[in-house]
Amino acid sequence: MKKRLFLLSTLCFLIPFSFISAKEKRPNVILVFCDDLGYGDIGPFGSKTHATPVLDQMAKEGMCLTDFYSTCPVCTPSRASLMTGCYPRRINMHVDEKNLCVLFPAARKGLNPNEITIAEILKNEEYRTMCIGKWHLGDHPDFMPTNQGFDSYFGIPYSNDMNRKQVPLPLVRDLTVIRDSVQRDDTITEQYTKEAVKFIKASSDEPFFLYLPHTAVHLPLVPGKKFKNSSKDGAYGDWVQEIDWSMGELLKAVKSEGIDDQTLILFTSDNGSAREKQGSNLPLRGRKGRTDEGGMRVPCVVRWPGKIPSGTKSNLITSTLDLLPTFAAISGGEMPNDRTIDGVNIWPILSGKEKSNVRDVFFYYQMDQLQAVRSGNWKLFVGMESKKRNWGKSEGRKELALYNLAEDIHEDKNVAADNPKVVKSLQNWANEARKDLGDLGMQGKGQRKAGWVEKASPRILNRNE
Repeated sequence: MKKRLFLLSTLCFLIPFSFISAKEKRPNVILVFCDDLGYGDIGPFGSKTHATPVLDQMAKEGMCLTDFYSTCPVCTPSRASLMTGCYPRRINMHVDEKNLCVLFPAARKGLNPNEITIAEILKNEEYRTMCIGKWHLGDHPDFMPTNQGFDSYFGIPYSNDMNRKQVPLPLVRDLTVIRDSVQRDDTITEQYTKEAVKFIKASSDEPFFLYLPHTAVHLPLVPGKKFKNSSKDGAYGDWVQEIDWSMGELLKAVKSEGIDDQTLILFTSDNGSAREKQGSNLPLRGRKGRTDEGGMRVPCVVRWPGKIPSGTKSNLITSTLDLLPTFAAISGGEMPNDRTIDGVNIWPILSGKEKSNVRDVFFYYQMDQLQAVRSGNWKLFVGMESKKRNWGKSEGRKELALYNLAEDIHEDKNVAADNPKVVKSLQNWANEARKDLGDLGMQGKGQRKAGWVEKASPRILNRNE
């Protein structure tokens, strides 16, 4: 079992990166990462209340990944995984310095600069790189995007609700604050979109990587004026529809520059919707903060004309973990060989050539606790601590609750008693994860240190350092 886990985490190293021939131009990559957007919030995943014609068309021209996961049901850990291809616990980004679930302004903790990000791998391949939007991996200069492989940055270092008297929610360019507080700014999505289009047009003659982590649809809800009262779902739906408009602007830009067939665009979310009355994770159970499917399974649409088969879907297990090795593969980039990466190259799935899972197992962590394991269609809840958690626990889950997700997507029928061999197999996977990644107060052998500074240095107005 241990050997299999090792092979899984290093599989991406063993796949030869021969995707790009000497004559082919390396593809551009646009990664759009929404905040708190639910599984059922866009048309391709069943929404009837939000009009998303651009994403609908994108799905018709590309692939929907129906079993695509974030690695944690809250902001900071999920973003750390996206950037590094590692579970949050591996890189110690699962909790902040006070054991809370996300980083706050003026944090001394952040993504370790020694970790290797998607941006750094692509930058080594002479890509232009830019991050536009919510970062949330540390606000000290050591942890900001410009020290993590991005040539430039424009956006908000934290979540949309983190407006503090000492550290207001700033709009930052690179390391310089250009506006003191933009918490209630209903032009933020429009500003991000304009910056993104500007970057695409300025970079169209060379390969580029654009990472666009939206502020939307995290509370407080601030859709643009043009979109207010445009949906059937209040301000939440209005903002979802503005995101769809933004996607349309990105597509117009790549088409006008003549680089549409050279550009992979991936659209997804950091976790499920947090809302109970607005937003939807249906047909999944649960919401943000929980390890039910609705907390961690997120919508994902991928488009690359001529490379990704149009109008297709895949129900194979895929994750934000897999983006780093996949983008390395399609760009001809080199993977790090001095550390464990948990992601695997899913290009065979995206290209339509692979019809079976390329990973054996996926682990559901809520902060420091391993709560569930999935292998194939089987998902086992392995038990949760009874005391109140920072974001609660997956409600109604008894120890060793087993679900067949292919037949029971809402996780209603516990079939553990009828499948003791499956339970035992998944328990063995859980035990290997605990040894490697840790669980609750137990350290894992494969964990690495997060970044740490003795003196905080948040981004505030009139401060450039």
